[in-house]
Amino acid sequence: MKVLVGVKRVIDYAVKVRVAAGGKGVELANVKMSMNPFCEIAVEEAVRLKEKKVATELIAISIGPKQSAETIRTALAMGCDRGIHITTDLRIDQELEPLAVAKLMQKVVDEEKPDLVIVGKQSIDGDAGQTGPMLAGLLGWPQATFAANLDIDGSGATVERETDTGTEIIKLSALPAVITADLRLNEPRYATLPNIMKAKKKKVEVKDAAEMGVDLSARNTVTEVYEPPARSAGIIVEDVDSLVDKLKNEASVL
Repeated sequence: MKVLVGVKRVIDYAVKVRVAAGGKGVELANVKMSMNPFCEIAVEEAVRLKEKKVATELIAISIGPKQSAETIRTALAMGCDRGIHITTDLRIDQELEPLAVAKLMQKVVDEEKPDLVIVGKQSIDGDAGQTGPMLAGLLGWPQATFAANLDIDGSGATVERETDTGTEIIKLSALPAVITADLRLNEPRYATLPNIMKAKKKKVEVKDAAEMGVDLSARNTVTEVYEPPARSAGIIVEDVDSLVDKLKNEASVL
């Protein structure tokens, strides 16, 4: 089984995001970047499938600037076999939208013909959560989103998925399919130093997004990005009666 895994380069989750000068986006220059956390979970799940002898080849794909090659190398160090880097100078947090990403990935799927595509349920920069479902729609493949558990059984898969009211178990009767990884699917491993060194020798194929016959133009325009308003300082009340009075007469929540 061949598995294609999507990985995205985003601002590190521990970094305090700052609005860039001009207010048209967030500051990306001189900011620590890393693999999107949900993409890490997707990579980990693919590696576990290979360790179970279910998957035979893992391909990591990333779309973005030349620095995205670092993200692919991280996936290779975690256990992927080779990488595909689709280069573009568009801002991947707002200019390169999910539909364009899905269409670019569709081109790769048509070439590689994987049996399974695993991506994170969303990226922490745009939070759209649309790439996986759009890719499944373009391919005409079954999909299971927000996967909390994945079991490949013969030619199909059983997926436990997160919902707003709990979890549900669905059966995909046939592969290929698209899976989007949720937080509880697994805990990603750290890449060891020997594997980091081995990853440098693994093949990464480079493609130019502009030459793949996909319309990359954005459908949305960012008009303004601004900091959230500062929260006012809290107060300490003397007793419950004072608290109830303030909630009722000042906050108007009772």
